[in-house]
Amino acid sequence: MKILSRCVLKFFVLLIASSLGHAASVPTLQEAEASKKDLWGEAAIEQPNGPSYEFFEQLLPPPRYVDAEFHYYPLLLSAPNAEVKAHLISNGSGVNLRGLGHLWADPVAAFHFRVGTDQFQFGGELKRLEHPTLAEGYLPIFEIRYLHPSPVDNEAWLPIGQKTNVPVTPEIYKLEAFGSTDETLSKNGLALVKFSIAQGKIGYITIIVDARSSLKFANGKLTDDKGQILAFFDSKWKGSGGHIEAKFGPNDSVTLAIATKPMDATTAFQFTSSTYAQEREKCAGTWRKILAQGMNVETPEPVVNNAWRHLLIENLELIKGNRMQYSSGNSYDGMYEAEGSDAALAFLVWGYENDMRRLMKPLFDFTRKGLEFHQAGFKLNNICRYYWQTRDASVWTEFKSKWEAEAARLDKNRTGEHGLFPMEQYCGDVHSRCQSLNVNSKAWRALRDLGATLEEIKNPEAAHYLQEAADFRPKVLSAIHESVNHSTTPPFVPMALYTNEGPHDPITQVRIGGYWNIIIGYTIASGIFPAGSEEENWIPNYQEQYGGIVLGMIRAGGPLARFWHSDFRINPLYGTRYALDTLRRDDVNRSLVSFYGMLAQGFTRNTFISAEGGSVTPLDEGGRFMYLPPNSAADAHFLSMLRYMLVQDYDLNDDGKPDTLRLCFATPKRWLEDGKTIKIERAPTTFGLVSVKMISHLNEGFVTAEVALPERNAPAKVLLRARVPDGWKVVSATAADKLTVDEKGTADLTFLQGKQSIRFAVQKN
Repeated sequence: MKILSRCVLKFFVLLIASSLGHAASVPTLQEAEASKKDLWGEAAIEQPNGPSYEFFEQLLPPPRYVDAEFHYYPLLLSAPNAEVKAHLISNGSGVNLRGLGHLWADPVAAFHFRVGTDQFQFGGELKRLEHPTLAEGYLPIFEIRYLHPSPVDNEAWLPIGQKTNVPVTPEIYKLEAFGSTDETLSKNGLALVKFSIAQGKIGYITIIVDARSSLKFANGKLTDDKGQILAFFDSKWKGSGGHIEAKFGPNDSVTLAIATKPMDATTAFQFTSSTYAQEREKCAGTWRKILAQGMNVETPEPVVNNAWRHLLIENLELIKGNRMQYSSGNSYDGMYEAEGSDAALAFLVWGYENDMRRLMKPLFDFTRKGLEFHQAGFKLNNICRYYWQTRDASVWTEFKSKWEAEAARLDKNRTGEHGLFPMEQYCGDVHSRCQSLNVNSKAWRALRDLGATLEEIKNPEAAHYLQEAADFRPKVLSAIHESVNHSTTPPFVPMALYTNEGPHDPITQVRIGGYWNIIIGYTIASGIFPAGSEEENWIPNYQEQYGGIVLGMIRAGGPLARFWHSDFRINPLYGTRYALDTLRRDDVNRSLVSFYGMLAQGFTRNTFISAEGGSVTPLDEGGRFMYLPPNSAADAHFLSMLRYMLVQDYDLNDDGKPDTLRLCFATPKRWLEDGKTIKIERAPTTFGLVSVKMISHLNEGFVTAEVALPERNAPAKVLLRARVPDGWKVVSATAADKLTVDEKGTADLTFLQGKQSIRFAVQKN
């Protein structure tokens, strides 16, 4: 078994190949940092069949480290929606460890794990440590393996005729941990842990507990000075106070259960040798049941399938009650309007409509002074999006007072110059005030969509909001055209209208440029520029050409940053709107760069943990820094990209009402190599549920598609695309009759209904 991770080996191979001149087509780290263009993204596009996970995986070691004493990123151990959550450090060094900094939570008790007779820190040596893995590739049951040869303490009795080169099998320790999903136990954030050895003869584990009070260990329970239970242990453990040890053989294991919130001494919970297995089965069953309720996607890439499943699970773990938290166990353990809305909307488009509805109330109630107009746009967007997908008009009654208050905020307060809103903060982190392009473009979109939605349910207020939006859009467009800077190509569109902002060239040369890059996506998503116009490309093309994108993700910052340990860094989650816009504009290669760049280098290896931001430059051969993981909006970023690669329900005629359904428009070409299958089941759309199953028989000259079209509402346009590998092309498509097909392999299904069988004829170029 190889302890040195595959990504570390590839990192060194790439460095060696670069020095020998064999990787000339792959830009170096230094070249990528110095360029205004995304050189790695451009190189990925030039690969056979375009961008791929394998291409991006080889470029860098993954995110791995954090600004905390425990150094390695934490893994979340939680039940769905639980208020109390445990955290396992990803090198296996302990559960609920103290970060010893103002950014990290301070737990009641920290459980440190040590191995061997020398009581060495679990995971203390990078080269002996494997990346954590997930049970079945996606379940939040984590396994970490660590090689630690037990020292031989027999110096007093060495044999006089001692032989050399006696083979020694070093111990490989295996740690497994998960959060209980039992309704009662999860209230205390119960984390269950098992130790065993995957190799070797005898394992030794020591638990050292750092608590705020004196400790007592007796009868398999660790209690504090109030008699509250901090942990349960099986019968194999021995010790006293906060120092507890166990010894076990190769076919044995030892288990414990840690209460993140101390349990009352009278708690009726018996921890026996079989408890761990029972709780593990319950945990796996809980998450499988939840996943079965939403959209199901099966692609030819296991890493993609594992990622979307785990990210849905992790975001449910990050919810506290009905509050969509940004992170857990750190200073980001709270709500934010934009990021929380993104996470909630990802649940919606994956079929978790009830979750979206319950998350909306806290998002409506949330406010942050100085950003009221900014927040109003998100709140109205949430309820409009929910309605179009569900067509459940009762939501307008349930949240009537809340949406009316936000609508009035946007309707009654355009009191600033030029017919715009008054000055507001540039963004959450930048308190400088301006007439914000984001605020005004999002407000126009919110008023227009609100009017269109109310018109659908025959609300008499619809005409007023539609008229307000129609009057307001020309004012916003006029402000843009009067503020835009034409000294660059494409022109630079400032966030602060009617000021001297920009152009930022390169974008991250100064901090304000980095913030422009992070938040300008909200303007992109507003659709303020008419679809198909030259102007709609100005902002994304400027980002692509002036240093705004790397690995398909948003470049961040500027000099003198307070964290992240590198001037070359990213804010992955803020690329959501850039990436979704590439999909809307059918710029498939750019969207796949964002998709695979994020999957390979925006997430941790195997466990799919991301953060608000992080460094691109590695700290060492083991990994890169990231800032306060996990992150629900980063998870939602990937979930949204994958959903819209497969299923797109759009308003393409710009009237605020969905009209077009596009299926499989941005699938990687490799997914339709001969014998491969793409399956989408129960995909919710604004028209109803849709399912697609595409099977490639490339070598036989055809691709089949079984499609169940939505029955609730008829789209004005329905399109299905077969993106076949390089060297092949679609020449025709038939259902009952011949279908119209374009040069991209797109068949027009507009006049079909119900379940249909489509056959794409393909041939070599």
